[in-house]
Amino acid sequence: MLTGDIRNQVDRIWDAFWSGGISNPLEVMEQITYLLFLRRLDDLHTLEENKSARLGKPMERRIFPEGKDPRGRPCADLRWSRFSHFAPSDLFVVLGEHVFPFLRTLGGDDSTYAHHMKDARFTIPTPALLAKVVDMIDQVPMEDRDTKGDLYEYMLGKIATAGQNGQFRTPRHIIKLMVEMTAPGPKEVICDPASGTCGFLVAAGEYLREKHPEILRDPALREHFHHRMFHGFDFDNTMLRIGSMNMLLHGVENPDVRYQDSLAQDHAGDAESYTLVLANPPFAGSLDHENCAKDLQQIVKTKKTELLFLALFLRLLKPGGRAAVIVPDGVLFGSSKAHKELRRMLVEDQKLDGVVSLPGGAFRPYAGVSTAILLFTKTNSGGTDHVWFYDVAADGWSLDDKRNPLLPEEKLGPALKTALSAEEHAKNNLPDALARWGRRAGDERTLPRTAQSFCVPKADIAAQGYDLSLNRYKEVVHEEVQHRPPKEILASLRKIEAEIDSGMRELERMLG
Repeated sequence: MLTGDIRNQVDRIWDAFWSGGISNPLEVMEQITYLLFLRRLDDLHTLEENKSARLGKPMERRIFPEGKDPRGRPCADLRWSRFSHFAPSDLFVVLGEHVFPFLRTLGGDDSTYAHHMKDARFTIPTPALLAKVVDMIDQVPMEDRDTKGDLYEYMLGKIATAGQNGQFRTPRHIIKLMVEMTAPGPKEVICDPASGTCGFLVAAGEYLREKHPEILRDPALREHFHHRMFHGFDFDNTMLRIGSMNMLLHGVENPDVRYQDSLAQDHAGDAESYTLVLANPPFAGSLDHENCAKDLQQIVKTKKTELLFLALFLRLLKPGGRAAVIVPDGVLFGSSKAHKELRRMLVEDQKLDGVVSLPGGAFRPYAGVSTAILLFTKTNSGGTDHVWFYDVAADGWSLDDKRNPLLPEEKLGPALKTALSAEEHAKNNLPDALARWGRRAGDERTLPRTAQSFCVPKADIAAQGYDLSLNRYKEVVHEEVQHRPPKEILASLRKIEAEIDSGMRELERMLG
């Protein structure tokens, strides 16, 4: 966990960036990302030096060259352990004129991080601000994965609260619910085709560390975890840098986080490559027909991005692969031919497992659109029997623009160590949703459609034109309210009036 001191320091640095003229929170995050990467490079170089000294052999992998850089500065000064102790004015010159040019030409490190740093720009405006940021990062124990991961998550949260570019950040408790429901295993190949800050991939990695600790003890599983398990695509280079650094600071050495416009290119190379898709893709409306991948148009003829992304998920999944993805409610009940055909495909050709309706304020203050989580398995041969529905009325946070927590931290999120009371459940439905999801093939089948969750047979869904909106199937109990006749009410009022008069007379008698 982050200490209050580090949080306060991050807050002060954020304010200093704003007062220094950098008002875009993504740019703030980008500059801090570069510095975190530089500190990691120095740590790796130090490990190689120690290994070389221990074995009495030359260094196998030298990140920082010997001698001087092209501008005549000793290359040793390019290392974090050296320049972090410089005076602010010297630090500013070294970073701007020597370290960042070196960072852009870093070809020896073939990691995904080095690839995304090749067009790094130094935009921190003043020596004093730079010294503050370097000092803050220097105080973080980088060997502690939880602390450095928490630091980055806290800063990512500030992107959202800054009120700009918040669309890149899906609420973490919703991400955790989706990961818990899909329960990734140690041999998964996980993809997020609209990865942003890589929140889904990070959460999947943390779940695997907790539930499958053997993944880091077994050499083959560890190699798979660090190099072949995680795949994220985005077409914003800033988000690729931020997302890949988020993965690094959460302990994934070399994920496949790369530039790819998921809707605008064919996916022959990625077709049926992944066992799990976790995503909350942007739904921007319509896409130019010319810019849309032809292989997606073969699945569903439409320009609607929300439908094209669903077609993409089906294309990317291996048979037997699962998906948990967020869609706008229009996907569930849209009446166009493309909407109906895609829903028919999910129900009849694949296996639609569940629909979780999220509260309308889940993505406030950035969007008020109603959304749902679709959970399905790619089979190419059907398999839908019953579809499980759950109506999330409360997710633990207020549903206004402030999104304040309604419960203590240990009672938020989907996976809790202690059960919630009925009053607490009314504020956080996620643990109940997760528990009921695990029983969807058992006693959930017997629940009435007046309950918070229930199952609907495939035949009923087909009869409704494959409408997947929860309200189409939910039944509401109307309580009969007995109204007393006006004469009875008037008689009751006169009786009360008489009792009051009698009481007043008795009081006057006692006082008199």
